[in-house]
Amino acid sequence: MAVYARRRHTTIGSIIRGITTVFAVILLLHILFVLLGANAANGFVRFIANWANVLAVWFRNLFATGSPSMDVLLNYGMALVFWVVVLGLLSRIADRTT
Repeated sequence: MAVYARRRHTTIGSIIRGITTVFAVILLLHILFVLLGANAANGFVRFIANWANVLAVWFRNLFATGSPSMDVLLNYGMALVFWVVVLGLLSRIADRTT
């Protein structure tokens, strides 16, 4: 019989996990909109693109493969992974320290 430690979630850790989810959804939607050819003039698509540009601050022009779709996939995908890892670690630290 396996014994599982019960994971304690704090309020701060939960807030960080919520922020992580919002960041990931914004970046993932931007990637999907570009890859699927969403209407760039649409207000919601522009809103997501603006926020994705803010979140991809260090990764926006990291890769230049010559293919705009591949560039978006790599650059914004790296930003997505970065935020999930960094904020995931912060939420774990917050859960352990409080």
